Amino acid sequence: MQTSEKITASAMGNEPVKKGKRKTSFLILFIALVVIGAAWFFYYEVYAKYSEETNDAYVNGDLVVISPQISGTVSKVVVDQGDYVKKGQVLVSLDSNDTQIALQAAEAKLANSVREVRSLYATADNAKASLEATKVEYNQAISDYERRQKLAKSGAISQENLNHYQDLVETTKSQYLASQQALKMAISLVDNTVLETHPAVKSAVANLRQTYLNNLRADIVAPISGYVAKRAVQLGSQVQPGTQMMVIVPLHQVWVDANFKESQMRDMRIGQLVTLTSDLYGEDVEYKGEIESLGIGTGSAFSLLPAQNASGNWIKIVQRLPVKIRLYKDNQAQYPLRIGLSMLAKVDIKDTSGPLLSKSVQLEARFDTDVYQNTLQEVNHLVTQILHENVGINNINPE
Repeated sequence: MQTSEKITASAMGNEPVKKGKRKTSFLILFIALVVIGAAWFFYYEVYAKYSEETNDAYVNGDLVVISPQISGTVSKVVVDQGDYVKKGQVLVSLDSNDTQIALQAAEAKLANSVREVRSLYATADNAKASLEATKVEYNQAISDYERRQKLAKSGAISQENLNHYQDLVETTKSQYLASQQALKMAISLVDNTVLETHPAVKSAVANLRQTYLNNLRADIVAPISGYVAKRAVQLGSQVQPGTQMMVIVPLHQVWVDANFKESQMRDMRIGQLVTLTSDLYGEDVEYKGEIESLGIGTGSAFSLLPAQNASGNWIKIVQRLPVKIRLYKDNQAQYPLRIGLSMLAKVDIKDTSGPLLSKSVQLEARFDTDVYQNTLQEVNHLVTQILHENVGINNINPE
């Protein structure tokens, strides 16, 4: 009995201690919850309230498809998958024997056309001289006939002699009229032209330019610097214009397409700053950028079979709009991005002064290349050379 009474007294003495510890634990828990709530409230008011993020974001970029402009047989493949190429570098070569033969034939045709046109001008000059000669003969025949008429009235010559001169007038008149028609025909072939603008010469020049370009196009060059992907061309392949040989990806011009929920885009504007991280490099590597454009339509709206929500069992689904993010150059040289990589995009929506849609008209080309600009200049030198070799005139500037 004494032992039982001692245990009961000890338990009653420990009960206030347990209650005190319980109150302390509840107080600590309450303070922790208050601190957490205050921290969350502060985080929301300072940061989360002015930020939207999504992990439905992927790296995108231009895929420059390399295709031949002429048909031919592949004789050389210079680059392979993953190689870096510079703008203007030869990627693939086609067998150029046929194009070289066609070029030589076009050069000969132009030279022959120049000589033929020169003969047309000479024919026109001869027709003019012939017309003048027949005109003189016709006028002379008229004068002789008129004098013979006066002599015939006085009986100095016979009527038969007068008839002879009358026939001569008719003959020279016919020759004069024929010369006029011949001159018209000759002039019609060269009228209002000079040698280099004559249709026959211009046609031959155009044919030479085309064959010259075809010969140059046997070497297929890179229109832009980048990395080779999806190489499909093989040695010995017979290719046609439009055949996809390979793709060049300019990784220095990539961007990010982030798909935000429509409920997240209320305060998004063009020009807002974006912070991005990739799954490839982790959170330690950040990329900076800005919103370049907001989506014009949802993915479902532009799909092959757009949704038709007119049925009675329609269920609302939150749609996503693609947001194009232009990346700054920071970190891209050290940590290059690839097409299709997953990204986490966080948009700072505090500044809502930017436009929702672009209102500026794009007048200049966003992308261009100059690797094809000097081809016609080079062939024009060849045309000028051929013209000078086949006609002795200076200052020829073919159009």
